[in-house]
Amino acid sequence: MASNACTFQNLTLLLIICLPLSTSIDFNYPAVFNFGDSNSDTGGLVAGLAEALDPPNGQIYFQKPSGRFCDGRLIIDFLMDAMDLPFLNAYLDSIAAPSFRRGCNFAAAGSTILPATASSVSPFSFGIQVAQFFRFKAKVEDIQAKTRKYDKYIPAQDYFQKGLYMFDIGQNDLAGAFYSKTLDQILASIPTILLEFEHGIQSLYDGGARNFWIHNTGPLGCLPQNIAKFGTDPSKLDELGCVSSHNQASRLLNLQLRALCKKLQGQYPDANVTYVDIFTIKSNLIANYSRYGFEQPLMACCGYGGPPLNYDSRIACGQTKVLNGSSVTAKGCNDSTEYVNWDGIHYTEAANQYVASQVLTGKYSDPPFADKMPFLLKLKF
Repeated sequence: MASNACTFQNLTLLLIICLPLSTSIDFNYPAVFNFGDSNSDTGGLVAGLAEALDPPNGQIYFQKPSGRFCDGRLIIDFLMDAMDLPFLNAYLDSIAAPSFRRGCNFAAAGSTILPATASSVSPFSFGIQVAQFFRFKAKVEDIQAKTRKYDKYIPAQDYFQKGLYMFDIGQNDLAGAFYSKTLDQILASIPTILLEFEHGIQSLYDGGARNFWIHNTGPLGCLPQNIAKFGTDPSKLDELGCVSSHNQASRLLNLQLRALCKKLQGQYPDANVTYVDIFTIKSNLIANYSRYGFEQPLMACCGYGGPPLNYDSRIACGQTKVLNGSSVTAKGCNDSTEYVNWDGIHYTEAANQYVASQVLTGKYSDPPFADKMPFLLKLKF
């Protein structure tokens, strides 16, 4: 993937050339507190539900499953790296005294913004994650009032106000709804979903949070899982081969999320609210995959079934099961850097790296940013 490597090596130069400034962006954060689903889960669901995540998950960077639904690092890992901060430990991962000094990750795979139901993949919906944050904060304050012995493991008191609060959630509210609701019903539910999200943001603001970084939802219709289930009729697909209805729902959610961010920017003049257009970055990657060094935009690297999607909902990446009387394994491909999609639902490390590089240009943010980043010369990819 030589062309990709070249792109990332030249990123610093590209960022320095970008000149539009925004005084509201300051990336010198002492800590990051993250809320989300599998797109930014660094081990929450695996720890919380004792979920099994088999090899080849984690093979690229960690050389073993790391609690991430990926062959390596996630977008959030690259963003933390760019800010010269350590990878975030999951709130629920308590073994071996993980350090939460520079932040904490409340994200859990399968999580929704709306409260979880009995059939939800994850019980850790957005409201629960916000509640976990407040328990975490109260516990930190309680420990600090008693002793300074654990200071190297927990955030300093002012980190809660000065820290960055990141959000990447909402994908599962839409994706799950398509199994039981019509497109019109799903589109009509979006204001309710975003009202729940607004309540969570408001709680965090009332608790002292001032820096909000909100990712929108990617093109759901381009995930092999959704193409396999809802795209069997070619008339349901768009020009990229993605399910039109799913991408329509993603676009409407994002339109209303952007409006909410604008509202919050006006409502909280002492806060920084940044909206990040992940949908456009990912759509561009899928549409122009070969330009960025990829060979497979829609086929899963780790799966079962072969082309065109290599995805079978009955068997997850790394698992071995008996299907139609035969024992089969969902194996990884030879070179995951050639694939945008990892397992039918999540992106590969190579794709996540590309997305992070685009996020860091500032072009896809509202308000935009470019020059106010102390990590410009520290980029490690």
